[in-house]
Amino acid sequence: MPLTMNREVFITCAVTGSGGTQDRSPHVPRSPAAIAASAIEAARAGAAIVHCHVRDPKTGAPSRDPALFREVTERIRDAETDVVLNLTAGMGGDITFGGVEAPLPVDAAGTDMAGATERMAHIADCLPEICTLDCGTMNFAEADYVMTNTPGMLRAMGGMMTKLGVKPEIEAFDTGHLWFAKELAKEGVLDSPALVQLCMGVPWGAPNDLNTYLAMVNAIPQDWTWSAFSLGRDQMAYVAAAVLAGGHVRVGLEDNLMLEKGVLATNAQLVEKAVGIVERMGARVVGPDAVREKLGLTKRAPK
Repeated sequence: MPLTMNREVFITCAVTGSGGTQDRSPHVPRSPAAIAASAIEAARAGAAIVHCHVRDPKTGAPSRDPALFREVTERIRDAETDVVLNLTAGMGGDITFGGVEAPLPVDAAGTDMAGATERMAHIADCLPEICTLDCGTMNFAEADYVMTNTPGMLRAMGGMMTKLGVKPEIEAFDTGHLWFAKELAKEGVLDSPALVQLCMGVPWGAPNDLNTYLAMVNAIPQDWTWSAFSLGRDQMAYVAAAVLAGGHVRVGLEDNLMLEKGVLATNAQLVEKAVGIVERMGARVVGPDAVREKLGLTKRAPK
């Protein structure tokens, strides 16, 4: 793929995520009301897309409760500020093994495995414009935790997304995930051209060095749309890297808590900083209507 700078850039804000960040910053939203409010503030700051997980409102622990997703969805859609809604479909594929000498039985507290229909229940209910499809299985930083997405599960969930008319955002944490995504498109499970999110620097997926990053970029079909992000202090560097390589941008508290050293960020502040980088590079930040036109999205109310 020839690398040509993108002059029309959309920004995704990953609002809260499912990681253990809820006690590391007061700005990480927990309740549906707080998640929706933070998403709306991010949209006002320049995000065209908001990517939302939900959390237990009391503990901040990750959740896949359809009622929480429904409340977040309704609050965002009822707001005066327009934004493209992207809900996670990544929950329900978590295994934490018992340890290196006794991997079975698994650790029940850290394991959450569900079938495809259950994992997609909130997507079928809320009908967001986009939802995520984590296109592979991988080890994360935790010693015995594995994010589990088998080929059969991905074919089933991807087919459900396509049938519902919800655009899958292919989450690619390594090169093999892109390989399988292209196979899903070849099989007709996913529509092509597809949408890809390159997830760089997530232990132990693709490291965020530029050689690996460019290998990932060059593995994306030329007519597909893609975005990229990295974690922590590298988040803003990858705003520039994504634009330079022809892609779009993701920032937000799911991936980074800091505005600068020693200063905790809000989602809106991270979006504002990304807008400044994009514009100083000579590109233009586009809004939700441009994203819908580019990706062929249909904004729908829940059933």
